[in-house]
Amino acid sequence: MDTLTSDNITVMFLSLGILLCVARLLGEIAQWLKQPAVLGELLAGVLLGPTILGSLAPELSGILFPLRGVNAIALDAIATLAIVLFLLVAGMEVDLSTVWKQGKIGCKVGITSIAIPFSIAFFAALAIPESLGRNVNVDPLIFALFFAIAISISALPIIAKTLMDMGLYRSDLGMVVISAAVFNDLVGWIVFAVILGLIGDQSGNGNAIMMTVALTLAFVGTTLTVGRWLIHKALPLVKAYTRWPAGELSFALILGLLGAAFTQWIGIHAIFGAFIVGVAIGDSSHLRERSRVIIDKFISFIFAPVFFASIGLKVNFLTQFDFPLVLTVLLIACVCKLIGGAMGARWGGMAPREAWAVGFGMVSVGAMGIIVGMIALNAGIIHERLFVALIIMAMITSMMSGPFMQMILHTGKERRLRNILSPILRATSRSKIMQQGKPQAVETESSNSQRVRRKRLIASQRKAWRRSGSPTRRYRWAAAIRAGARYSRARAGFRRSRL
Repeated sequence: MDTLTSDNITVMFLSLGILLCVARLLGEIAQWLKQPAVLGELLAGVLLGPTILGSLAPELSGILFPLRGVNAIALDAIATLAIVLFLLVAGMEVDLSTVWKQGKIGCKVGITSIAIPFSIAFFAALAIPESLGRNVNVDPLIFALFFAIAISISALPIIAKTLMDMGLYRSDLGMVVISAAVFNDLVGWIVFAVILGLIGDQSGNGNAIMMTVALTLAFVGTTLTVGRWLIHKALPLVKAYTRWPAGELSFALILGLLGAAFTQWIGIHAIFGAFIVGVAIGDSSHLRERSRVIIDKFISFIFAPVFFASIGLKVNFLTQFDFPLVLTVLLIACVCKLIGGAMGARWGGMAPREAWAVGFGMVSVGAMGIIVGMIALNAGIIHERLFVALIIMAMITSMMSGPFMQMILHTGKERRLRNILSPILRATSRSKIMQQGKPQAVETESSNSQRVRRKRLIASQRKAWRRSGSPTRRYRWAAAIRAGARYSRARAGFRRSRL
């Protein structure tokens, strides 16, 4: 029986320390460049793996990051634990109430954003499976289903972070995108779980497949109904009889690991159980926001970088890079997801500008596509060429989503800013300047009355926002409120600077 010797333990901790250090460093640089941290973490694996370090110093790479042996098994085990915990956090970020708040629009965007990319990618994979990198020993139907899920799934954490950076997370447009991404992730992971069940049944026994599917659906239904209710009732007891934050953190992690163990036992990957349990835990209002943040930060800054960096340790990106395949996968993903999201938004009654913004918001595949590709590579469904193409596609779609949304909405914001600036404020300021004949006269009004006037203006705009019916109008009124507040603050600063 293989055991970890003293040298193995030394190498394990040394490799983990180097991997985490480089991943965190490049992740911080990526965030400084206004990009998702996962891009830097993936680049860390490319630098430390066979692509760069393996080419420059193969002996050192073989010692620190071996592909076989007990150290390789230990690193794989740590990476598996990391991705299970990361999917637990991703599930906790899912807010089921957003789906009900947006109602028809969110559901329509969610349906089209997964149905259109799934259908196009599925038929493309059936038509040209060898060109897309199918393993010859894999059933074409299973490969087509996998490729369709890898293209159609969305990266909920990256989408949420992009909307937060743009200040649109709490807007109606942002909630439409988030609700669609929630629907997309839930349906996508359920379908992918069924595909994994099909892969696990090598004998082709239909009864075993049906049992796996039935257990998967039963687990999802029970966890999101009865399980969610029990967790909501148990959290107050956990808060009352345990110390913070240890009690809530332990409660969440224990449930996540038990859910992962159950789904792995029924023939589905462990990450699916952790994700569904995370959805049930995150939906409870009794979970403290500080506890949620602590779990998120601890896992996102420690475990997630280890997993994403370990991806680059398995594949040589230079030798397995296929430009035509990368371009094909990227075009299929971008065009299908953009059209799917935009058509759903237009179907829901949104204006063309907001509909295209929603489409680009749903383009991001990000970490979820990488995870799906990693599982498929380990299961032998795809070749390394397609895996490299999927990683590059996920990175590019994550980088392009935010800038394109900002570019589309930027022109509309400027137009609304010119039209929305309060005529009352401008008329008052100009009349005071004309009457007094000098800029200093404008300052005669007390700062207290200026604040009162600004509050009244914003309050009136908020009332109009509440009375407006469609999400498009509400989004424009929200921009109007922000524009009016910025204009008032700018005018106040101008008056003070003239003294």
